[in-house]
Amino acid sequence: MHNNHTAKRRRNEAGFTLIELMVVIVIIGMLAAIVVPRFMGSAEKAAQTAARAQISSFKTALQLYKLDNVRYPTTAEGLDALIKNASGKNYLSDVETVPKDPWGNAFQYKCPGDNGRDFDIVAFGADGAAGGEGENADVQSWNLQRQ
Repeated sequence: MHNNHTAKRRRNEAGFTLIELMVVIVIIGMLAAIVVPRFMGSAEKAAQTAARAQISSFKTALQLYKLDNVRYPTTAEGLDALIKNASGKNYLSDVETVPKDPWGNAFQYKCPGDNGRDFDIVAFGADGAAGGEGENADVQSWNLQRQ
C-alpha cells in the first residue's frame, strides 16, 4: 500500500497541471501584448530616422555638387547626377547607385523646390504615397528637424 501511494504522489508531482500551464500562457500573452507594440513603434521610428539621415546626406552632397558645378542638378538629372556627371566625381562616396528610401522606394527630387527652396527631397513613407501619418508620414528635406 505504501508503494502504491508513493507512486501516485510522484505521478502528481511529475508535471504541470493544466491550470498551471494556462496561467503561464496567459502571463506570456499579457507580456507580449505590452512588449510587441513598443518594438513595432521602434521599427517605425528607425525607418523615419534613417530617411532623415539619408536626406541630410543628399543635402550635403548637393551642396558639394553646386560648389563644383555652380548649380544644383535639374529635376530631370535627379539625384543620379550626384554619381553620374560630366566631371566623373561621385558625390555619394562609395555607392554606385542612388540608395532607395528605407521602405524601398526612390527618393523624390525636385529642383528648383517649392516656396523658393533651392531643391526638395522627399521620402513618401511606408505607403509610398504623398501625405500620411505615423509610418506613412513623408520625410521632407525642408522639414527634417520638426519630424
